[in-house]
Amino acid sequence: MDLENQRRVLDLTNEYGAENVVVVLGAAEGEAAGLAAETVTAGDPTFAGPLAGVQLGLRVYHCCEPEFKNEVDADVYDEQIGMMEMVLDVDDIIEEMTAIRSEFTKF
Repeated sequence: MDLENQRRVLDLTNEYGAENVVVVLGAAEGEAAGLAAETVTAGDPTFAGPLAGVQLGLRVYHCCEPEFKNEVDADVYDEQIGMMEMVLDVDDIIEEMTAIRSEFTKF
């Protein structure tokens, strides 16, 4: 997650409260999604950005996870994400995201 997006997440969390923020990711690989998820839950693991050492504990999901997919209009999901979902290793992404949430999410 780049520094600008880290700043946006931090600002939104400060404005609305961590309990009211959900982060939705769209990374193409489980490892990349996990790194971004760790950043918004446990803090920036590279210690380079605004979230370095900041444990927000935010709820975080990947756009291909059932928890997100079930909340979106099916036609919109298919139009915007359906093609991507067919080429991703969705099981790997779900496994990575579930592990991060179970370890670091506070809400």
